[in-house]
Amino acid sequence: MDDQNKNLILATALSFLVILVWFVLFPPPEPDVALETPPAQQSTDGQSAVIPAAPENAASAPLSTEPVASDAAMEEAPRVAIETPRLTGSISLVGGRIDDLKLKDYRTTLDAGAPIVTMLSPQGSNDAYYALQGWAAGAGIDPSAVPGPDTDWTLAEGDTLSVNQPITLTWDNGAGQVFSRVIAVDQNYMFSLTQSVTNNGSGPVSMAPYGMIVQHTTPDDLENFFILHEGAVAMADEELAETDWDEISEAELDPKWGRQAIVKEDVAAGWIGFTDHFWQAILIPLGGQPFDQALTYDARTDVYRAVTRMPTQTVAAGASVEITTQVFAGAKEWAMLRQYESAGVPKFIDSIDWGWFFFLTKPIFWLLHELNKLIGNMGWAIIGLTLIIKAILFPLAYKSYVSMAKMKELQPQMEKLKEQAGDDRQKMQQGMMELYKKEKVNPAAGCLPILLQIPIFFSLYKVIFVTIELRHAPFFGPFQDLSAPDPTSLLNIFGLLPFQGPEAGSIMALIFIGILPLLLGISMWLQQKLNPAPTDPTQQMIFAWMPWVFMFMLGSFASGLVVYWIANNTITFTQQYLIMRSQGYTPDVFGNIKSSFSKKSKTDTDG
Repeated sequence: MDDQNKNLILATALSFLVILVWFVLFPPPEPDVALETPPAQQSTDGQSAVIPAAPENAASAPLSTEPVASDAAMEEAPRVAIETPRLTGSISLVGGRIDDLKLKDYRTTLDAGAPIVTMLSPQGSNDAYYALQGWAAGAGIDPSAVPGPDTDWTLAEGDTLSVNQPITLTWDNGAGQVFSRVIAVDQNYMFSLTQSVTNNGSGPVSMAPYGMIVQHTTPDDLENFFILHEGAVAMADEELAETDWDEISEAELDPKWGRQAIVKEDVAAGWIGFTDHFWQAILIPLGGQPFDQALTYDARTDVYRAVTRMPTQTVAAGASVEITTQVFAGAKEWAMLRQYESAGVPKFIDSIDWGWFFFLTKPIFWLLHELNKLIGNMGWAIIGLTLIIKAILFPLAYKSYVSMAKMKELQPQMEKLKEQAGDDRQKMQQGMMELYKKEKVNPAAGCLPILLQIPIFFSLYKVIFVTIELRHAPFFGPFQDLSAPDPTSLLNIFGLLPFQGPEAGSIMALIFIGILPLLLGISMWLQQKLNPAPTDPTQQMIFAWMPWVFMFMLGSFASGLVVYWIANNTITFTQQYLIMRSQGYTPDVFGNIKSSFSKKSKTDTDG
């Protein structure tokens, strides 16, 4: 077996092994059963919302446990409509909750008449998910005299929340303090909530503002795919933390917060919330004051909370204070998150799950995004991205293919060495090393470009899978969602008939393979034919099966990734053919194809 074939087999086998391990053998762990809350944390009404207890320092006000309105009360609560170019929904006047929100620009599927995506939903609905704000009582004020999750607010100004049309909610506690909440929304998905309190009492009062994103039960629609983070995401002083749902539910009981909790105190700048594949709800405190972050879980009610708790405010008699918090609830659009980051939300772009190869996924996505803006088609943008990547790697590829061409020229001398060495493998290896040194040939150069493709492949897969810009992105014809597997198959005559092929991952999908995986297998097979088949039977078998194994294995991947792989193989074939020919070696592609079929026929005859 010559070293060139050894290197090619090593690189191909390694590529196959890494992909197989990552995408087949590492299924996500099953979520653990939630632990029961200790009896001391249970309440008699069965509907408690524990606001975090204060850290033990003089600047913090103690917080209390407050009852939450019943599901029936929430259903009957008066509401204020939300209507913007990109959002529709309503705000409940019970608690002032942003708990009914839909995204106009996104639909659940590509089917005609598919409903728009639901972002937030009120308590009592399946997978209740909402944002709320409140105050925690401190010195000089009773816990029932501060607004919380079930306070009945009054609409004071505005009738519909829209862009440039905020609404104002008020609540008078009857004890001398009047609370106000002004809610505004921009043209995208960012809400601004300005809470204020005016103290008309005779003495000072202290209280601490807080915000929450609340998720009732673990979400039903989790994808549970290891390459994707689903759960909590937080930025604390430029440190990103991604926490899975089961990590929150398995956290230790924190007496300061009255729950199982994961806490980060005294954060100077940051944000916290919950995220899934394409959508997120995030709390963003403003004002430059340090705050505490927490992820809490109540196992008895199966409720998760992402909490921000700001410093205690002491309000003198006759004085007022206010504090503003932002709430983002919407799609994780790259360009929009960058705008918010430029406007002061620290590292907001990192709320997208860029993964371990973030140093590759971020620039790859930027380039893909810019190409799509220029071309106007994400499929062609992927092909353009492939051309650029191949151009960047061309110097290395050139050296590799030149080395391969020289290896071909050395074949007669290598055959002589084999004859002279006989069974003496050490003598054979020494002779080959001297020959390589004399002719300045690096036998390892042939596999390096293939190895470099592995992190690029994973990074592009990550980009295609996690970014919303690829969701429902069309290419042409039947390929209307590059983030989904190839919808064609032999059953629908590769997309000519107006119905979907078999479901991705099913046995039928493996049998009736789509046109993109088929083209992938053919392109890999043709790339092999640039070189004669190895003489070793084991090598022959590996080479014969490899393209078709990859074809079936990658058939259930996102079609955008398969488009990249086909383009990559096609460009690699062209580069290798032209470079090797320029070095005096012309690959006999048709001869190698004919030879491979002749060997099969001979084997069949001998059998």
